[in-house]
Amino acid sequence: MDKIFFTYKIPDEGMLLLKKFDVEVNTEDRFLQKEEIIQKAKDAAALVTLLSDKIDAEVLESLPKLKIIANYAVGYNNIDIDEARKRGIRVTNTPEVLTDATADLTMSLILAVSRRIVEADRFVREHRFVGWKPDLFTGPSLSGKTLGIIGLGRIGKAVAKRAKPFGMNVVYCSRKPLLSNEEEKLNVSHLSLEELLRSSDFISLHVPLTQETYHLLNEKRLSMLKAGAVLINTARGPIVDETALIKALRSGRLAAAGLDVYEEEPDVPQELIDLDNVVLLPHIGSATKEARIEMAMMVGRNVAAVLEGKEPPNPVV
Repeated sequence: MDKIFFTYKIPDEGMLLLKKFDVEVNTEDRFLQKEEIIQKAKDAAALVTLLSDKIDAEVLESLPKLKIIANYAVGYNNIDIDEARKRGIRVTNTPEVLTDATADLTMSLILAVSRRIVEADRFVREHRFVGWKPDLFTGPSLSGKTLGIIGLGRIGKAVAKRAKPFGMNVVYCSRKPLLSNEEEKLNVSHLSLEELLRSSDFISLHVPLTQETYHLLNEKRLSMLKAGAVLINTARGPIVDETALIKALRSGRLAAAGLDVYEEEPDVPQELIDLDNVVLLPHIGSATKEARIEMAMMVGRNVAAVLEGKEPPNPVV
């Protein structure tokens, strides 16, 4: 019987799809070290991983029976894809199901940052609220402002649709621009990255982490921002040069930021924690019960398909 090893417990709905196999799960509330994954999965035909699990060439070489790595995430930059392909190991992910959840969180961050929700909440909890004042926690309105979306894939499009009822003008940059009829339907306009940075009041990131997008927003590009702009990142931390981001926030070039991801996740620089003009979240873009359950079921279907000699529904390789 094929063995499946889970590096971390996922919702039961996905695991139930695999009950006919030999399933072993890390039941501890902690992430496993590379050596532990190698030891526990040495006889596994399937490995179910999180984005925090680094599955490199050393791990793959140590798991000779491995047929599939099912990543419980949309991204898969934690896995050495080239090495997996070379070894004939299938890799799958959980696309599409996170679209609405992540788009909702993006809009939540835009609202939380612009209306200074976290600051105001802390102000009340610290018993500093003594009455209404004309200048108490004022922030920018969304109506009439320009939202620049970097990467207009599924999530980017979903954010664009959500921004429109708030009266926002939406522009985007993407490696492949939409057709004119698609732009008209979404009511969005294509700009170059530099034009978008210079003209947007809010910038939201929705590109995958690749060699091309690593530090896409570096010090030079962050210096192009309109004074008082707001940056939202629910994509991947390393897309932004965190050192340059902190500098831009401190200088006032960037008015505020809403972050769900970090460059050296889970480590968050103390410099960011100390800033009042940043809302910090613990990578919860997909954290709706519905999304997490569907992700688990996608993992179950992918693993079952490969172990049964079939094509997985969500292949990366």
